[in-house]
Formats: sequence, structure tokens, C-alpha cells
Amino acid sequence: MYMPPNTRLKLDPRDEYTHEPEPVSNYNESMYFNAFDSDAGLGLWVRIGNRPNEGHAEMTCCVYLPDGRVGFMYRRPALAGNAAMDAAGMRFDVVEPFRRHRVRYEGDLLLMDEPMAMADPGRAFKRFPQRPAHIELDFEGVSPMHGGEIVTLQGERATLDPEHAVYRGHTEQNMAVAGHVTIDGVRHDLRDGTGYRDKSWGPRHWHSFYWYKWLPVTFGRDFGILLSLKGRPEGGPARVSGNVLRSGIYEPVLDGRIDTDYDPDWVPRSLAAHVTTASGTYTMTGRVLTTVPLRHKRSSGDGRSYTRIVEAMTEYRCGEHRVLGMTEYCDLMTDGVPVSVATARAAA
Repeated sequence: MYMPPNTRLKLDPRDEYTHEPEPVSNYNESMYFNAFDSDAGLGLWVRIGNRPNEGHAEMTCCVYLPDGRVGFMYRRPALAGNAAMDAAGMRFDVVEPFRRHRVRYEGDLLLMDEPMAMADPGRAFKRFPQRPAHIELDFEGVSPMHGGEIVTLQGERATLDPEHAVYRGHTEQNMAVAGHVTIDGVRHDLRDGTGYRDKSWGPRHWHSFYWYKWLPVTFGRDFGILLSLKGRPEGGPARVSGNVLRSGIYEPVLDGRIDTDYDPDWVPRSLAAHVTTASGTYTMTGRVLTTVPLRHKRSSGDGRSYTRIVEAMTEYRCGEHRVLGMTEYCDLMTDGVPVSVATARAAA
């Protein structure tokens, strides 16, 4: 993760729970989990984002079914306070800090046989039916924690610009998953699932992300790759971060790049990620299976620009390892072109 100069990270198990909101309008506290059963061809991700100073939460649930359909829901329920991660039928519980978490959902999902229709969410919610869903998942950490709160070198709270920050603290972890998902009366079990989680807290505007590419892939209990590339509005090479999990130990990523094949709408079809650590290099390939495009409109501007987040269930391979995982690309879009593509073209 990126840190300002003269700062370090502080990791504290108390940060697994909710915090007292900072006195800024855009304070955000969010948790995200993904889970996959590679044998069953099933995947999902869920997120709760509390925005107590704006008086609402954000809840997103996205399930990738084996037949290519997607169950999706997004809600913005009213929120008074920041006491729990509990919004619109979704609840996250910390069972044991840094080790075990539980996810439950009871509510409807929009059942889409054309997931790309979410590029126009208003039309998609009118076009597709909503069906009842029930999710119960238990997550077990299989890696150390990555990240923490950004503090000064002396351990004091760092000063952040709330208009440009995306978090004060951020943590991530590779996970094992077990549980079940039921949609429209059909139950799917995750028996030996893999997954990933993250948590952020502090000031956040979505449009503060210029562009990033995030590949959080857990191949199993003893191997995983996280690669994150973040673009710089001022130009220059992307910020590279991440780690490789080998037998319970994280190897920090020293360098990395992602080569992407896009369709005509600039949606990724496949990719190759090249990762370097102190002990060697890794090449991880991905074949995108199912994609859901999401968007965040800017509160001001000429209407030509918005933030697009592509959430794609992807089949990953690295050496003899194979697993389902997430591909997440976030871009400022202008006239339909991702800024990550536009800047790469300009630099070529």
C-alpha cells in the first residue's frame, strides 16, 4: 500500500472493529470479502461501507453463479453511528481478530443473465427480477496481515488531506472459506473455498482514485499473490505494491506489471501479471470469465467523466496452481476510455 513520506504502518488488532469517525464529511469505514469454490465454478464478493457523517451506509453483494448468471444488489440504507458492520441485510462479525470472520446476508439479489447490463444500473434494475438469497460464510485467515494504520515515524496520527485521501488505515489478508449461498431456492456449498479480505477506514472520495489494478489471488493455504498498481495523476510510473504468500510468510513485491487484453469497450478479457520478489519472479495469467461493471459518478464536472470499477471473476494460473479469483480494475473514464489506457498510450 502507498504511504506518504516519513510515515510507517501500525498494526493493531483493535482496528478490526469499527472506529470513532473523524470529523470530516467523507469519513468511510469499509470491509470487503471475496470467496470462491474453484471446483464448483462459484464466486462472490461482498462489501459494507459505513459513511456515518453522511448518514448512510453502502452495501454491495455480487454472486457469480456457475452458469454465468450474476446475483447483484446495492443498497444505501440510513445509518446513525458507526457501531457495527450491519447494513441492508448484510452483516460482518469479527470472531477472532486477524484470524476469523463471519459473513451473513439475508435479502434479495437482482438475478442477471447478462451481467454487463450493470453498466447502466437504472435499466438493469428495471429489466431483471429480484430473487431471495441467503449467504452464510466463515472466513479463516491463512496469512499474516498486510497493511495497518498510517502513522508518523514517531507513531503519531498522520495528517491527511480529506479531499484527496482514500484511507487512513488499510489491511488485507488471504483467507480460507467455508459455507453456503442460496439464491432463488438453489443452494451452493463452498467446502474448501479460497478468498481474500480487506478493510479501510478514514477519509475517502471514490474519485480520488485516478486508476488502479488490484489482483488479490489466493491459490491455497500456502500460496497466494497480491499485486496492486496505482496510477499517478501527476504522471510517471505506477506505484507497485503487494506480496507473495509462501508457506505462511509474505515476500514483498519489489516490482510488477500487468499486460491486459481488452475488448472493444475496454473491458479486460485476459491478463498476464509479472511479479518480482527478493527470491524470484512469478508469472500469473488470468482468463476473465464473468464481468460486472460498476460506476461512481462525479458530484461535479461536465458529465463526460466518471469512475468505473470492473469486477471480474477470473481463472488464474501460476505454474501448477489454478484457482478462481478477482480482477478489479478502477479507472477514471473520459469519453469511454480508461485513464490507465490513455496515459499508457501517451507515454508510448
